[in-house]
Amino acid sequence: MWKKLSWPVMSLLLGACVTINIYFPAAAAEEAAREIVRDVLDKDKAPEQDKGTENGDRKDDQSRVEQSAVLLLIGRLVEASVPAAHAAGADININTPAISRLRASMQQRQRALAAFYRDGAIGFDEKGLVAIRDLKAVALKDRNRVKKLVADENRDRNALYREIARANGHPEWEADIRKTFSRIWVEEAPKGYWYKKGGSWKKK
Repeated sequence: MWKKLSWPVMSLLLGACVTINIYFPAAAAEEAAREIVRDVLDKDKAPEQDKGTENGDRKDDQSRVEQSAVLLLIGRLVEASVPAAHAAGADININTPAISRLRASMQQRQRALAAFYRDGAIGFDEKGLVAIRDLKAVALKDRNRVKKLVADENRDRNALYREIARANGHPEWEADIRKTFSRIWVEEAPKGYWYKKGGSWKKK
C-alpha cells in the first residue's frame, strides 16, 4: 500500500502528523491559567472586597462566572469536534514541583503587591507581566522595594509560562500560554486594578 502512495501524498500525511503534535489545547490552557491566577489573586482580597458592595458586586461576579462557563463550553465543543488524535493531547499539566514552587512564590508576593495594584502604581501589561504604571504613586522610601517586587514577580511569571510549556512536552507552546495568561490576569483581577490594552492604561 505504501508503495502506491506518491511522495506528495506521504508529505501531506507527515505534515498532518506534525500538525497533530503541535496542536495547542486552548480551552484546557485557559482552565489551567484561570486556576493558577485565581489561586494567586485570591490571596490578595482586601477586606472591603471580601464584603463586596452587596447586589452590585454579586451580579458582576455572577456575570463573570457565566461568561467563563460559556467560553469554557465553547472551547470544549471545539475540542470535541477535532479528531481523536488531537483530543488526546487536550490536557494541560500544572502539577509539577517546579510549577508548585512558582505558584507559592507568587502567592506570597501578591500580599506585598496588592496595595500597589490598588493605588495604581503598577498594573498588568500585555505580555502577561507586571509593569510600573506610576512610580509617583509610591512613597519615595518604597520605590526601590516596588521595583524589586515587580522584577521578582516577572521573573517568576516568565519561569511559570516556560515551565508549563516544558512540563507538557511542548516548549513551542510558551507564547500561547503567555497570551492566555495575559488575558486571564485581567479578567480575574479585582476592580480598581490597572491593565494595558493597545498600549494604553485602563482601569478595571
